[in-house]
Amino acid sequence: MAKLGKRTAAAREAFVGKEDVTVEEAVALIKSNSKVKFDETMEIALNLGVDPRHADQMVRGVVGLPNGTGKTMRVAVFARGPKAEEAQAAGADIVGAEDLMETVQSGKIEFDRCIATPDMMPIVGRLGKVLGPRNLMPNPKVGTVTMDIKEAVEAAKGGQVQFKAEKGGVVHAGVGKLSFDEAKLAENIRAFVGAVAKAKPTGSKGTYMKKINLSSTMGPGISVAVDDAMTGQA
Repeated sequence: MAKLGKRTAAAREAFVGKEDVTVEEAVALIKSNSKVKFDETMEIALNLGVDPRHADQMVRGVVGLPNGTGKTMRVAVFARGPKAEEAQAAGADIVGAEDLMETVQSGKIEFDRCIATPDMMPIVGRLGKVLGPRNLMPNPKVGTVTMDIKEAVEAAKGGQVQFKAEKGGVVHAGVGKLSFDEAKLAENIRAFVGAVAKAKPTGSKGTYMKKINLSSTMGPGISVAVDDAMTGQA
């Protein structure tokens, strides 16, 4: 077993005996124990009582974090003509059609969100094996296949986060930067948890939200009380 560095060991020691704390307590603890020289991301992982291999238990959706993510989102748009111009005017980083398809096929993927107009899907569909595993495939269910390109690009740039249950029923996402105020991080966390709660699928039986864990990019994790994280949710 690899020996822990002094920084990692000290951080883990600070977390010992602390479980199912409030969102605010977790945020304060994580922020105070960040010792790295870059602005870490606050990461959340939700363990759900679903099996995403079954269609009626798949969890996916999108949420606009009230305080943004703190991350510069690079957006690619598949569109032609006026819609391509609309994408560029809205701030899209990459806009194209067949040329963009060829770029992606070559392995050059320099974007974090992919949006497409419906007429572009026959082209985008060829990229399923490339974009799918990276969770970049445009999907009308999360608003990334749309004719309202301006709104989709602005939402992506403004702190919108997509989520999808992966193997084992775990949903993972970044919900802000550690440089954010504690209150803003807590607000983002509760907004994300609320969105996942509302996305509960019809096939989910028993306990839906089993466990919530928060951590920083390089730090250890701490469990948050589900009831507390759900405070204020409709």
